[in-house]
Formats: sequence, C-alpha cells, structure tokens
Amino acid sequence: MTSSPRLSLRLVLALSGWVALLAAQFGPDGPLRVALTAAFLLSCPGTAAMLLARPVPTRATSFPDRLAAGVLALALSVTISALVAEAFFLSHEFTVGRVLVTLAALTTVLALVPRGHRIRIRPAEGPRERVRTAARGLRRSHSRRVGLLGAVGLLAFSTACGTASGGDDPTARPSLAPLTSPSRDGSPSGSSPGGHSPAATGPWHLVFQDDFSGTALDRDKWATCYDWNQHGCTNPGNPEKEWYLPGQVEVSGGALSLTAERKTVKGSDGETYPWVSGMVSTGRDTADDRPHRTFTYGYLAASIRIPTDDKGMFPAFWLAVLDSRVDPQELDVAEFINTNEYVDMNLHYGANYQSDGSVHHQVGPADFAADYHVFAMDWQPESITWYVDGVPHFRVTDPALIPDTEMQLILNLAVGYQQLPPDHVNSARLQVDWVEVWQH
Repeated sequence: MTSSPRLSLRLVLALSGWVALLAAQFGPDGPLRVALTAAFLLSCPGTAAMLLARPVPTRATSFPDRLAAGVLALALSVTISALVAEAFFLSHEFTVGRVLVTLAALTTVLALVPRGHRIRIRPAEGPRERVRTAARGLRRSHSRRVGLLGAVGLLAFSTACGTASGGDDPTARPSLAPLTSPSRDGSPSGSSPGGHSPAATGPWHLVFQDDFSGTALDRDKWATCYDWNQHGCTNPGNPEKEWYLPGQVEVSGGALSLTAERKTVKGSDGETYPWVSGMVSTGRDTADDRPHRTFTYGYLAASIRIPTDDKGMFPAFWLAVLDSRVDPQELDVAEFINTNEYVDMNLHYGANYQSDGSVHHQVGPADFAADYHVFAMDWQPESITWYVDGVPHFRVTDPALIPDTEMQLILNLAVGYQQLPPDHVNSARLQVDWVEVWQH
C-alpha cells in the first residue's frame, strides 16, 4: 500500500524544522545552510497550519487558487515566525536556536495532529446541473481568492501593528539600528580624527587607556590570568577546553593578540586541556595581590577584531567582580559564542549563584570578523546601555539589577564552550586595537 501525498507532505513538514535546526546549528557556512533555514521559516509553519485548517490545493485546483494558497502559507509562516521571535525578544531570551526549536516543534505538532475525515457524496448530474455547478464553482473560486487575499492583508497589518507596539518595558529590546562602517583603526565612521570619544553624552574624562603601541604587554595594567593563577589558569565555571598561558598574549603592530592553539597541556589543576589560549585582565595577578585596576560605572570601550574561524571559539569583552567564584554579577559588553555574526550583550545579577538571573540581547547578523568594530557599554547607577560602532542597541533601566561594586575588565578567547572546534581548525586569534574607560 502506498502512502497518500497528503501523508507524505505531513511527514516532510514534521521533519523540516529539525533539518533546518541541524543545518543552522551544525552545518557548514554556505548557501545551502541559508537556503534550508529560509525555506523552513518562509513556508513550513504556515503550510502545516493550513493543513490542519483546510485541504491543500490538489491537482484539480485552479492556478489562481494554488497561488492564493501559496501566498497565504507564506504570510502565515512569516507571521508565526515573527510572533515566536518577538516573544523571545521581549523575554530577553532570544537566540536563533531557541526560535528554530520552538518553530520546529510547533510545525511538527500542526503537521501530525489527526484530523477528522470528510465524506462528500454528490448525486449524478445531468448537463444542465453540470453547467450550474461549474458557474457556482467559478463564483466560489473567486470568493475564495478574495477571502484568501483579504486574510493575507489582515495578517500583514496585524503583524506590523504588533511589531511596532513594543510597550513600555524598560528592558525591552529596541529595534536594531544598522551597524555603521568602522574605519580601519576601529573608530566609528564620523568620529573625530585620532579620538575615541564616548558615544554617550556627558562630561567624560579618560581614566584608563591602552593603545598597545609598544612591543610587549604593559604588566602595570594587565594580568594574563584569573587571580587563581598557578602557572596558567582556566575558567572552572564553564566547561571550556583551554588553558590560559602568558605566552599566548602578544603585543605587536599596534594591537594586542590573544591566540588560541590546539596544543595538549596539563594544567596545574591536574586536568589535561587540548587547547592553550590567551587572556588579559585588569584584576589581580594572584589572589594575594592588589588588582591592577577596577571600575565602578563608566563608559568602557574596545576596538576588537574577532576570529574568522568561529565554531568552537568564544571571544569576550566583559567585566566581573574580583571574587567571581562566589559572586555572579557580570557585565558582558560583547560575547561571540561559536559565531562571528551575532554579538551577545548580557547583564548577570544576583547575590549568589543560587539566586542569579540575567537579561540578554543579541545584535546581528554582521560580518564582525571582517574588520575591527567598537563594542562599548555606558554603565551608570540608573541604566546600562550597550553600543556597537557608536550605535546604541540595548538598554536596561532597572537600578535593582545594576551592579554597584568594583569590577575588573577582561578580554579573553575561550575554546570549546558548547561545542568543539572542527578538526581542521588548529588556531584562532582575537585582536584588540585599543581599550578605553571614561568616567564622569
């Protein structure tokens, strides 16, 4: 017994979202990955919804009916995808993976939920009855097309209204402004020549700066490990695969380079690590030392070029309290977790790791690895604003969530968080043109 075309279509729709998810999360970069994801988002959720609500066009259906049904499926798919994405945006939990998982599950349910069978019995028709039936069919076909097109217009209008009305949530994500084109030194286009003035207005004065113009790291400003440094270190709070060593930190050509290399080493903690990498911090060299520099509030900015090979890499520009092993408060100016197209901006808050929480925002897509980009944060007692190339993208205005303690500034290139680098990738490099901190 052969399966019906309707059943085959339902099975294809049920699997389509999971195929798109696998392609987006684990597939190689290229047109096939984009095509699979786009095809799913633009057609499958809406088609599955139409299957549940009414029959799909058959071979006997006229071309206008099939076209109208296709347009409706597209409109439904776009609407469903937009609503799911918007829900994650407003709850500060948006990631591409979460949206695809939700849409894949929804499409599977819509495609596989059982429907009742309809049995239609028509009496035999004579010639006159066939003519009348055909005329009624034409009128119904026209009405159906008008109704379908009207539904498309209503869906588009409601989606536009829903997207435009973002509410008054102080931590809601603003619309994403386009990224400006950076100049070669990492300064936003249109900034004053030779200067990196804060994008936020205010009576600023420069309190910390490093343009890495020398031939070695300024050890008066920077440590090369966390303060539990014992001939190297790692971040035990994350399941990472790198062991940080001072030799992976280099200053040359007017830039700081943090280089990750595939090299097996045994850390002083007794564990074996398949990668070595570099990091710098304004915190303490060891737990018994004084920190090089800490900051409470200010405009913190860095011009950064992230690695081209992104899978398995986790470059970050962030701030943490000195005793970060027991205090979860953290400000992530820019994180790139296994991507060079989307930058994460995070605020972690709470008195301890048992009661911690976070708010999150993501900006992209953009080719952040192609050149230097300026990532910045304006941290004030009443608000925190995140910037990319001088453009504000995210703001938190709840003072109860905002840290008011001293924090160290960190730049690092972690490896193996959430996924391992591909076998053909043996090194990656994070470059920093300059770092500045301004305060009122």
